[in-house]
Amino acid sequence: MILNQLTSMILAIPLINQSQIVIVLTVVVIFFGIILILGVRKSYKLKKENERLEKMNTSISDDEEDYKDFTEGHMYGNK
Repeated sequence: MILNQLTSMILAIPLINQSQIVIVLTVVVIFFGIILILGVRKSYKLKKENERLEKMNTSISDDEEDYKDFTEGHMYGNK
């Protein structure tokens, strides 16, 4: 009986308060929110850069000649 009362008194002492849990969760949400915002920003920048490179690629491909196979005269090919 005394042991039961002692264990119930020990378990009644809160190791973590509700306010501490709220603070930790708030910090975690802010941390992951910042990471999410940075990821979306980076994705937007990469998409913009990709579009710029695609425009540059089409202007180069218009000026290029068609590919010519240079292995025709190679000594190991076309046996």
